[in-house]
Formats: sequence, structure tokens, C-alpha cells
Amino acid sequence: MPPFRSLAALLALSLSGCASADGDWVELAGHRYAVEVADDDAERARGLMFRDVLAEGHGMFFIHERTAPLAYWMKNTRIPLDILYFDESLRLVSQQRDVPPCSGGDACPAYPSDAPARYVLELNAGEAARIGASDGSLLQLSPSLRERP
Repeated sequence: MPPFRSLAALLALSLSGCASADGDWVELAGHRYAVEVADDDAERARGLMFRDVLAEGHGMFFIHERTAPLAYWMKNTRIPLDILYFDESLRLVSQQRDVPPCSGGDACPAYPSDAPARYVLELNAGEAARIGASDGSLLQLSPSLRERP
């Protein structure tokens, strides 16, 4: 196989993994995002800390055991983010948009939800405005996420 075909095949394979039918993804306002899932205390605490980039079309999806008032912070987070809070029925109940990075350690401010939430989606800052996400919007989950407890 000529080298350019090998490269094209490799590129096609790598792109097919993004938000694929068998991967974890969420869809909001008609836009699909490949997501990393944080569903335990350690994963939720680490979140997107120490990363320099969040690829376009990607996000981090946090799953909590129960619906409750939530607050997220940007400790050691280097990427400006939109933090979107969803209730048990996957309805958008609160948004913190364009949250700046914070290197202030424990002095970083918290960004609370305006209503109890169970799920949180972090996207690159400006993404919620770009897609027109509004309170009340419904989040759709990939089959792999719907199967989680």
C-alpha cells in the first residue's frame, strides 16, 4: 500500500473513534461531543486539571450518585471552560460560561449550580453560546452512557 494510503487509513481510523456509535458521547442542541467520563470521586476531583487543550468537539462528562446542589472549581485547570449542570432528567438547569483557568490552588473560586444537578458537562469556553444552549435544553446520551447506573 502506498504511504499516503496508509496515512489516510490511519487518519480515518483515528477519526472514526471520535464520538463513534460505540464510544461515549453526549448531544446538546443538536451538537455531538465525544466525552471522557468522570464517575467516581477521584475522577471528578481531577477533571481536566493540568491539561493544556481540550480538543474541539470533545468534553468531560461528570456523573454524580445523586441530585444535589453542585459547585465546580477550576483548581489547576489551564483551559477556559463552560460548565453546564443537568438534573436527573438530563435537563440543563444551570450554566457557568467562560470560566477562566485558575492556578491559585485552594484560592480558586467555586462556580455553583443555580439548581440541584446530577450531571455536569464541561466544554471549551464559548461552546455553549456557539450552539445556543439554553436552560431547559435536554442532553442526549450515547447508549454506553445510558447503560451506566
